Amino acid sequence: MLSRGRKYRAAAALVLLLLIAWAAAPWMATASVPAAAWTAAETPKLIALTFDDGPRRSTTTALLDGLAERGVKATFFLIGKQLENNEDLIRRMDAEGHQIGIHTYDHVSLTGLSKADFDAQVAVTRQKLMDILGHDGFLLRPPYGAVDDAVRKNAGCPIILWSIDPEDWGDQNAAREIEHVVANAKDGSIILLHDIFSPSVEAALAIVDRLHAQGYLFVTVEELFAARHITLEAGEVYRDAYP
Repeated sequence: MLSRGRKYRAAAALVLLLLIAWAAAPWMATASVPAAAWTAAETPKLIALTFDDGPRRSTTTALLDGLAERGVKATFFLIGKQLENNEDLIRRMDAEGHQIGIHTYDHVSLTGLSKADFDAQVAVTRQKLMDILGHDGFLLRPPYGAVDDAVRKNAGCPIILWSIDPEDWGDQNAAREIEHVVANAKDGSIILLHDIFSPSVEAALAIVDRLHAQGYLFVTVEELFAARHITLEAGEVYRDAYP
């Protein structure tokens, strides 16, 4: 019998095979996303698990261990000032197939900033990630989900928000967070959690187990939109990929 991790990795491989031709970040590619071969009955329920505010060595490591055990890929929106001394964690995320994005340098609202201040939050973080990983293609998640025309203009990449937010930064109650996410999960949802809280890590892994049992397949944000034939555009805001 396949282990749980091997079983989930086999399921995820079906999605990855369909996306194999989509090698570059979609907002940098010239070709459209290839059509998936699924019929309506065969199409799995896809969902993206995303984490903000990391990395934090203790909790992010525990989360990566749990995701690896389950064969799950997630998307991490990282804080620039927390990259130093966590370079190994970031390289591990990348090597294990997780997607990495930008959550500013200091976790400040990007609305109302001058171009210079915007770049100090986004461009500086982008360069630090490029120095660590050797590639670009990072999505942007503005803190608090705050977006205005200037943020769209200056982003230089797609802007990813969310459709499910259990506000885990509040009471840090894992049981409540699990029930909130599971009750609101839909095919194409983007879940927001924070990998800097131990209860959120506990909740995230339980959510994965619960939703796996309901037939959901966890994918990165890019994989989610590619599977729905949605080309992500720089400066555009995305909250879900409902079919």
